[in-house]
Amino acid sequence: MNKTRLFQQKFFRTKYHEALLTMQSMNLLTIPTIKKTSYDAFISQTASSIMLRRGMTSLGKTQGKLVILGSGWAGFKLLKDIDTRHYEVIVVSPRNYFVFTPLLASSSVGTLEFRCVVEPVRRYSPKIQYYQAYADSVDIKKQTIHCTSNLNNKKDKFTIQYDTLVVAVGANSNTFGIPGVGDYALFLKDISDARKIRQRVIECFELASQPNVTKEEIPGLLHFAVVGGGPTGVEFSAELHDFITQDMARLYPDLINLVTMTVYDVAPQILGSFDQSLRDYAIKKFTRKGIQIRTGTLVEAVNERHLVIKDNGNVSYGMLVWATGLTDNPLTRAMGEYIIKDQSAKRLLTDNYFRVLSKDDGMPVNNVYAIGDCASIKDYDLPATAQVANQKAMHLRKSLTRIAKDGGSFENVKPFKFTNLGSMVYIGEQKAMVDLTSTNVKAKERGTLAWIFWRSSYFTMTISLRNKILIPMYWILTWFFGRDVSKF
Repeated sequence: MNKTRLFQQKFFRTKYHEALLTMQSMNLLTIPTIKKTSYDAFISQTASSIMLRRGMTSLGKTQGKLVILGSGWAGFKLLKDIDTRHYEVIVVSPRNYFVFTPLLASSSVGTLEFRCVVEPVRRYSPKIQYYQAYADSVDIKKQTIHCTSNLNNKKDKFTIQYDTLVVAVGANSNTFGIPGVGDYALFLKDISDARKIRQRVIECFELASQPNVTKEEIPGLLHFAVVGGGPTGVEFSAELHDFITQDMARLYPDLINLVTMTVYDVAPQILGSFDQSLRDYAIKKFTRKGIQIRTGTLVEAVNERHLVIKDNGNVSYGMLVWATGLTDNPLTRAMGEYIIKDQSAKRLLTDNYFRVLSKDDGMPVNNVYAIGDCASIKDYDLPATAQVANQKAMHLRKSLTRIAKDGGSFENVKPFKFTNLGSMVYIGEQKAMVDLTSTNVKAKERGTLAWIFWRSSYFTMTISLRNKILIPMYWILTWFFGRDVSKF
């Protein structure tokens, strides 16, 4: 037994010594003199040398720590697909789930339940480390991130070191500095927003049913206003109209004729990115449903119960949903001190490889990337959409894998090129519009067939098997039994 143990020790000591010689020849270690040593001493010596050489705190990964900030379209796609053999992946996000935003409007009115549009961060990426926290600032010189915990109202502070950083924190809704928007309007960016909207719609009908409410107050309570004529505002308006006409009308028959809906937009037309014939079709359908469209309209202020419209005075409302514009969040605002930003959209400016650009010399920072709604490529401006964020994440994943395989070299990495796969929007009553004119001038569809394509596409895009089962199940339940109108 003693001879066997001595043989094992000699064998492993020789192999570790050979490994050490190989690593030094590759310039990975800075140990001046290599001696045959014990296993424990080898590990200690090697670890210290690598940490000093690379300034990192992880072992066993050729590219060190990859920190991803955010769990939206860009961040979640990257963390789900990244090769963890090369990177120790750490994710920092204030929410521990990903939201499938194309179906968020459906969940806000009960067509789908909230669980159908979320994917837990940990479930699909078990090899990553996740911290539920806000990233407050980044020190590029020291390669550290300063964070604040988002658990149980605790504001514990901590720092994380990184070797490679990916900023994918998204963007906040832009209130354009209009007084009252942040205090009284509802938004549609997260599950919590969808829950507030559903509660408020039901609350408006219940308030209008109260015996102490006057006839003059009821029309204001049942006026549902949406600011924003883009795909988000239009889809939400369509879903809300379906909810009111198909479900609320049965429960509140005396109030249904007093309900009004209005879509406001400062632009001359709604759905500006769609083909003109499709825009005309959407306007025609909305007008027939009684949804008013007020384009070229500027909201000057928002009060608790009314909008202040330029040249039109006060307009009462029961619920206001703000679905227009994006702006920087606190982290990207703080990074603007040393990173160049796109002045118009206030997004971090990057090169075609997603590397942020330093304010000092305008050159890219090699180990700091920015993707998603928080970033914009220099001289290659793209819309802040899920499609763009998704493609950026896929390209960056390939780039990081190539860098790892090439030993850290950037030589074989290709620049990003966006492929426009078209746009879709739901317009209510089982009708939608599909615009693929970016690939073929005649590739556009509208009506029921487009609605089937719209639903099928988003069904196939959902990530988990669980949601691929839940989504059609709730569609069928809604078809037979209607939407849930409970307020809780």
